[in-house]
Amino acid sequence: MTHPDVQGPNHIAIIMDGNGRWATQKGRPRLFGHHAGAKRVREIVETCPDVGVSYLTIFAFSTENWKRTQSEVAGLMSLFRRYIRREAQALLKEGVRVRFIGDRMKLDEKLVKLMDDLEMLTSDNDKVHLTIALNYGGRDEVSRATKRLAYDVSLGKLDPKDVDEETLPKYLDTYFLPDPDLVIRTSGEARISNFLLWQSAYAEYEFIDTLWPDFTSEIFTQLVGAYGTRDRRFGAVTA
Repeated sequence: MTHPDVQGPNHIAIIMDGNGRWATQKGRPRLFGHHAGAKRVREIVETCPDVGVSYLTIFAFSTENWKRTQSEVAGLMSLFRRYIRREAQALLKEGVRVRFIGDRMKLDEKLVKLMDDLEMLTSDNDKVHLTIALNYGGRDEVSRATKRLAYDVSLGKLDPKDVDEETLPKYLDTYFLPDPDLVIRTSGEARISNFLLWQSAYAEYEFIDTLWPDFTSEIFTQLVGAYGTRDRRFGAVTA
């Protein structure tokens, strides 16, 4: 089945890679790059309505990122808290609805409180749906979802015979999102790094060399435009 009426992606997911390398190239500490990358997020979010993108999901911190140095992890957590405090009112004013996915159990209580408050503050917005993946891993998400599904089976709420490929997504962190149409990874790495494994089964991918702090609205717009030229067959063959 082709979809000739699809001109552009409704949901774009981004693996924001290259902050550390960008900083190292400039002779600065890695956290300098993370701060630069956080500023870039604002520009991309603001560009979404102009190019017809309603949903933007960004990979901020993975379940594997805890393996980084203690100082870098602490710096990132501080950056997340600062970002939420600094951007909350602007996001509200710009009509952005913010939600977080990932396992919050390992996160600092103060950060989780800020996350909860930002979700509540922006809950009535619908101009852009910004989803931030924080302490997120695709395999971890599927594992947690499977546990919830199994629990409902054990309670008799769900019949195992009724479980199909439409069932599990209802238990995923992203149950409120459409699947991504386009996944972008910056910095030249051509791998998906455990990001939205289930949801991206039929997504288009763009792996670009640009480091995330150099990823401009112009580049974003070009990628959105290029998506419109693709023939998405979803496993079928064009007649």
